[in-house]
Amino acid sequence: MLPVIAGETDAGVKSGPGHRMTALRTLSHLGSAVLDVVLPPLCLGCNAVVDSHRTLCVRCWSTIRFVGPPLCDWCGHPHPADVGPELICAACAQSKPPYARARSVFLYDKRSRNLILKFKYADRTDAAPAFARWMARAGADLVRDADVIVPVPLHWTRLLSRKYNQAALLAQALARLSGKVYAPNVVTRVRRTPPLGHAGASARQRLVRGVFQVSPADRPRLAGRRVLLIDDVLTTGATARACARTALRAGAEAVDLLTLSRVDRDA
Repeated sequence: MLPVIAGETDAGVKSGPGHRMTALRTLSHLGSAVLDVVLPPLCLGCNAVVDSHRTLCVRCWSTIRFVGPPLCDWCGHPHPADVGPELICAACAQSKPPYARARSVFLYDKRSRNLILKFKYADRTDAAPAFARWMARAGADLVRDADVIVPVPLHWTRLLSRKYNQAALLAQALARLSGKVYAPNVVTRVRRTPPLGHAGASARQRLVRGVFQVSPADRPRLAGRRVLLIDDVLTTGATARACARTALRAGAEAVDLLTLSRVDRDA
């Protein structure tokens, strides 16, 4: 019997690391092809069959109102006209947010609401990597400057009932994509608040006062660092402001905010 030469099989076929990787990639592609037949990729918005997983169909994509310049430099709200290099909206001029910059991917409205609700409440957690890629583009400067990525936390009772924190899924996927430090438990929610969906701005501010904290043991993880705060929807900004103030009091150098969507306050 002839000896088997290293890197070859007894049939003379190469089996080194490179060829093994090629074989694994081939098997992966075959597995994906089989999966696409059994479970065809569906649009994240309307469940129509699409070409690849974690995408939108042409119709849904065309209805999404993506946020682009001109924007307020501070809160990232769309502005009707470009008035110069430093654009500050009237709301921020009246009350500067504690976060330095905020950016969002698209506007939250009747056309995009279903996309968010499926992700938030209907276990469409498979959308997180795609959403994170969109966020990485929309907030490229914020991601580049960040030292640590922190999700807006849920209270443990709400996390128990919902099973996952959608902001944490986005933050984790963005950290993997960018190579930044992911710190999911540094800022915690110490008091449960009632649902804020129908509360006005002043009510929201009152309800989230004193809700967040950073333990003394976790303060060194934020001290002197630029924090990128992640959430799914920016509504009035009350929750993000409270969370940002908590991080700043814990010693963070600055806080930026990146959300998947935001409410158009002018609508």
